[in-house]
Amino acid sequence: MFTGIVEELGTIEAIEPQGDAIRLSIRSELVLEGTGLGDSIAVNGCCLTVTSIQPSGTWTADVMQETLDKTSLLGSRPGDKVNLERAVTVDKRLGGHIVQGHVDGVGTVTNRTPSEHWELVEITMPDGMGRYLVDKGSITVDGISLTVVETRGDTFTISLIPETLARTTLGFRAPGDRVNLEADVIAKHVEKLLASGYINQGDSTNEGAGHE
Repeated sequence: MFTGIVEELGTIEAIEPQGDAIRLSIRSELVLEGTGLGDSIAVNGCCLTVTSIQPSGTWTADVMQETLDKTSLLGSRPGDKVNLERAVTVDKRLGGHIVQGHVDGVGTVTNRTPSEHWELVEITMPDGMGRYLVDKGSITVDGISLTVVETRGDTFTISLIPETLARTTLGFRAPGDRVNLEADVIAKHVEKLLASGYINQGDSTNEGAGHE
């Protein structure tokens, strides 16, 4: 599990084809502190497993075809910058929101509107994802925990402060660029419970439990 607070911008050093997968080599510094083989690191919001660590400061992760088909890691190139975050530990503050590192789909940056102290970014989303978004709710974009400013049919907007622009990939994503999206997992669980009929309006089964 992650929090959506990016710790570091890493750089893709190499991409090695593996048939129905690829092996990413990423250069970083901070996220390797305390990291061992088998640990999880979110790369642009995708939860990947560390498969090797080199003394030079690079590490590798294998990305299977399913992940390539459903994330913006397909089409990555050496030299690309990526957002990195280590899995959260119980002693860390939850500065963003609950992020699983399981990408729901790929969106596209459609517009950027700069202001004096912030920038408004509009992003398209895949069909069916809009039902999980609410104004002022949470959304993960390229592994970054952000607040939805407004939903607009098949698009939504986010407002980026200078810190986010300087420390993440959203500082240089241009219209037409693809970004990974993960909806709030709480919204997805609520939808499933409602659809299953487990939660019924006016259900009084547990009314007064614990009181006599």
